[in-house]
Amino acid sequence: MLIRRDLDKSYQAVQAGHAVAEWLLHDQSWQNSTLIYLGVRDEMSLCKWASMLSRRDKKWVGFREPDIGNQLTAIATLDDGKTFKKLRLL
Repeated sequence: MLIRRDLDKSYQAVQAGHAVAEWLLHDQSWQNSTLIYLGVRDEMSLCKWASMLSRRDKKWVGFREPDIGNQLTAIATLDDGKTFKKLRLL
């Protein structure tokens, strides 16, 4: 999970939950029991990550929050950890 750090902590948790729900709507065969929440600076950073994931043909699902103008707030994806090794845990 990639979640924006510029959001309040409680909002980050809710947005991460929304992204997990979106992932499950798109991939009901998910068998992973581990969730890792990583922080990115803001929406622009999150959009850059989304673009990079797409270029690498990595499956991802984002959540856009209607309450704040449909801004991208979180991304769910599967990874072995190598792609995101420079990001900090939330």
